[in-house]
Amino acid sequence: MVMECATGRHSDHDVYAAQCPCRAMLDLLANKWSALIIGALEQGSQRFGELRRRLQGISPKVLTQTLRRLEDSGILTRTVHPAVPLHVEYALTDLGHSAAVPLRLLRTWVEENLDDTTTSACLPRNPTGPETAATGS
Repeated sequence: MVMECATGRHSDHDVYAAQCPCRAMLDLLANKWSALIIGALEQGSQRFGELRRRLQGISPKVLTQTLRRLEDSGILTRTVHPAVPLHVEYALTDLGHSAAVPLRLLRTWVEENLDDTTTSACLPRNPTGPETAATGS
């Protein structure tokens, strides 16, 4: 596949090359919200509100921006159903389903290995967890 970019045409993509358009796609897919949206849509199409409830902590603005970027990149489709009220669904394209495979592996790895990483020590503690109850703080 040959893509155009500001520096010319690329027939061999190299994600390590600063000018390669691969960088923009890697940036999009490596974004935590993109990875979680793609994972949520693996089960089938969903509406905006369903995605927002599933992706705890995402703001409506960030969800909208990320959905637009994924749609513009061909990872998902946005289908408007002209009903009252308006019904909009998001679904993965074939390209999106192919991206979901390595992202699913990454999510699984994170869930299975978080306790063995130093990142887990940096995460905020649950304020209602046993530490709070025991110390009263």
